[in-house]
This record gives sequence, C-alpha cells and structure tokens, in this order.
Amino acid sequence: MSHRTQHLPELTGLRHVLREIRYKESARQILGFVFAFAVTIVGKPVLPLAYIGVPLVVLGVAIRLWSSGHIMKNSVLATNGPYTFVRHPLYTGNILLLLGFAIAGSQLWAYVVLAIFLYVFYPTAISYEDHKLEELFGDEWRAWSQQTPALVPRKIRSGSSKSQWSFQTSMSRNAEPVIAAILLGCLIIIFVK
Repeated sequence: MSHRTQHLPELTGLRHVLREIRYKESARQILGFVFAFAVTIVGKPVLPLAYIGVPLVVLGVAIRLWSSGHIMKNSVLATNGPYTFVRHPLYTGNILLLLGFAIAGSQLWAYVVLAIFLYVFYPTAISYEDHKLEELFGDEWRAWSQQTPALVPRKIRSGSSKSQWSFQTSMSRNAEPVIAAILLGCLIIIFVK
C-alpha cells in the first residue's frame, strides 16, 4: 500500500492494484505523456479543430508553468497566482492541454481515451491532494478551500502574497519548462508531419 492510499480502507486483489495505479502520480503523468505522444503520432489535424485545440494546449501549458512557479511544496499553502482561482491549477492545465491535443489531433478515439483517463485519475488525485493539504494546513486550508473551487474558477478574487512566481521553483517542480517545451514541440509535429 502506498503512502497515498494508506488512509483508505484496505482492498485486495485486482481492486487493490487498480486503486494503487489510480493514486500513483507517476502513472498519471506517464500516461498523460503517452496520450500526447499518441495523438502527435497518429493525429490528422482538421484545420477548424486545430484552431480550437492549439490555443487550449498553449493555455494549459501556460497555466502549468504559472502554477508550478508558485508551489512551496508542503511548507506554504499556495493561495496566490493561479491558486487564487482554483485549488488544483496544475490539474486544470493538464486537462486543458490534453483536451487541446485531442481536439488538434482530430481523432475520435482520443476523446474516448481522454474521458476514461480523466475519470480514472483526476477524482482520486484531487481527493488525495485535498486530504493531504487539509492535514498539513488545517484551518488555513479549510477556509481557503471553501472559497476556491477544485478545477474551474467561479470568480476573480485576490490571494495572499505568501509566494511569488519563480522560474527556479517552476524548474524544480518536475522540470516544468522542459515539459512545456516538449509538449509544444509535439504540437508542432502534429502539423508538420
């Protein structure tokens, strides 16, 4: 049992294995990359759809870069920058960029795979992160989370100034600028192949 599922009821057999995969952050990240690469290789862009998909990918990448530069992992609750709008802006960025790839690649199978991927991984990821942050930050997290939706912003409001965006922080958080460059490169490949 991983540290991410230790607070959950014990399961056995296939149910245990599937839950462990759902909660494994690296599985979500790797499969997200596999999805983007698969759409890059197999996608056949249709121009009107590409005009929708490309901006979504760019927006998703920008949100991820912006978000990763504000995280002070497990030491300070990030409530400013993109965390002013949603509790999980990295996930919002992921969803937008993967949806953008699906649309830009113009393949029906990509929508089905994306819907399954989002259903399997994101509810558990959000639940785990919320539980962890509540344990770490208690009342501060509870007050902030009551005003801040998980993925889709409701309103514009100002946040606290506990952290400022930092390229170094963004780079140390999974080498986010490198990931952004790779994903944008994939997007370019879709159109030049």
